[in-house]
Amino acid sequence: MNNKPILIVLGEPNSVFSELLFKVFKNKINKKINRPLLIIGSEKLLKAQMKALKYYLNIRKIKFSDNAKLNNKNINIIDVKYNFKKAFDKISNKSEKYINNCFKVALELLKKKQAFGLINGPISKTHFLKKKYLGITEYLSRKLNMKKEPTMLIFNPNFSVCPVTTHVPLNKVSKILTKKKIINDVVNINNFYKKKIRIKPKIAILGLNPHCESVQKISEEDNVIKPAIKNLLKNKINVNGPFSADTFFCKKNLTSYDVAVGMYHDQVLTPMKTIFNFDAINLTLGLPFIRVSPDHGINSIMLGKNKSDPRSLVCSVNFFKKIK
Repeated sequence: MNNKPILIVLGEPNSVFSELLFKVFKNKINKKINRPLLIIGSEKLLKAQMKALKYYLNIRKIKFSDNAKLNNKNINIIDVKYNFKKAFDKISNKSEKYINNCFKVALELLKKKQAFGLINGPISKTHFLKKKYLGITEYLSRKLNMKKEPTMLIFNPNFSVCPVTTHVPLNKVSKILTKKKIINDVVNINNFYKKKIRIKPKIAILGLNPHCESVQKISEEDNVIKPAIKNLLKNKINVNGPFSADTFFCKKNLTSYDVAVGMYHDQVLTPMKTIFNFDAINLTLGLPFIRVSPDHGINSIMLGKNKSDPRSLVCSVNFFKKIK
């Protein structure tokens, strides 16, 4: 087993993520990868949630170091203190400092190259990010002082999608959409596939307007998207487009391309989740390490019911078997 662990930040304490983690360990999916998993979060809370959900797994609190001998026989955890009253409760602002401290521990280990990659559980954008960041993609980029913008990729081994603009209101998309941003994301995607998946990807770029046509004088396709495609082709990146989004997601295109790059969040995430359901993960490209998140939210409706589907977390863990 390779020594450098995969870090798992538990994220929002009042989410279904701990339940999914217990299911991964109960079904021994963790033993099928070649790296140890190292949890970062509250040991006391994890034990309380395990008891509430009636799981019986060994939790081992450790102080991590370069020569720590880890395996996946137990749930290894670096304890981050968190005060709580109930195992599962309503989401509130009181978890903000705790989640931030968990990420702080994880990023410190990653900066020191003592860990291989990062999986994080879902967080509340309302309570944790508080409109300071569009999402965890941007949060991590800021914490790492990245000069270039990171890229969100919703990944499945058969087909993936990227929204050029992430968690922004629809009426702001055309204002912040730029040639530079499209090029940045496609270059990040191309580099990731070549270095980690070891293929040269075929990338489709979608238009913004219905049928790639604008009834107004300003056309984002003519002014932004087509010039970006021309630049990418000049740099020998395998791209085509722009395609009309309403007809792109047919079977022929899904088998002809590796990635579709859309101009806004729901343009590509809605068909992606319809096609693959939970069999997809959220990757942040352009960071000094691989960051993965299950492609679902906190799921407050299912909290504490032990009925949530763990497939996206399973995909997140299994993803690390594919890369070096």
